[in-house]
Amino acid sequence: MIIRKSPEEIARMARAGAVVAAAHEEVAARLRPGMTTLELDAIAEGVIRGHGAVPSFKGYRGFPATLCTSKNDQIVHGIPSDQVVLDEGSVISIDCGAIVEGFHGDSAVTLIVGGDDAVAPEVAQLVRDTRTALWRGLEQVAAGNRLGDVGAAIEAVATAQGYGVVREYVGHGIGRALHEDPSVPNYGTAGRGSKLTPGWVIAVEPMFNLGTERTRTLEDGWTVVTADGSISAHWEHTIAITEDGPVVLTARSDEPSHLGGQPSPVG
Repeated sequence: MIIRKSPEEIARMARAGAVVAAAHEEVAARLRPGMTTLELDAIAEGVIRGHGAVPSFKGYRGFPATLCTSKNDQIVHGIPSDQVVLDEGSVISIDCGAIVEGFHGDSAVTLIVGGDDAVAPEVAQLVRDTRTALWRGLEQVAAGNRLGDVGAAIEAVATAQGYGVVREYVGHGIGRALHEDPSVPNYGTAGRGSKLTPGWVIAVEPMFNLGTERTRTLEDGWTVVTADGSISAHWEHTIAITEDGPVVLTARSDEPSHLGGQPSPVG
């Protein structure tokens, strides 16, 4: 069942989203070669708790950390560790959630340690294209559109570049629970699926691989990797449909929060 949110509830979710954005910006600002993913986790938790919020992921179904930190061929749900060092050229997906007044915000970024010049051109392009796909999907989150419009817009970016689109893990509704209905696939047919209406709040999160779309889960029971060892990228935002149009609740300072008539931050 899709749980529609009131304007007051969306306002609370916006506060949670702002905390997540602040955590991402602090982690990105402090990311350096030689850091461990556990150090990134401590930075994010400090920001979240410093805002009086609670990490969404820590303790969720037994997950042990504040962030999911997924390196190189890891797609999602990587566990922060003092044994995982980020070298120059590491590709790191950082997924973060926070709870404010009982409501969640959820967002992910993929960063390249040392910047685009530290990796092969096709890896940097993958990261950029996955972010572009996120915004193409977000642009379809509007009252009157269909859920399939979101997935089709995302999938079109991957198809044009020949990327594998992860299918086992998808976006989701979000609110008082971290994961609610509906599922939001990163593939689909335009004009199909449930009609989007005001009060919907969903997390859109494309995951593209340089190789196969197939995945496997490591022995820790959490970390999901590409089946062929290829590099993966993952971007995510929480977005609400309000009576005044769509609002990206987890937008960072370099991104628009209101999409109506606003340019996206990607080409």
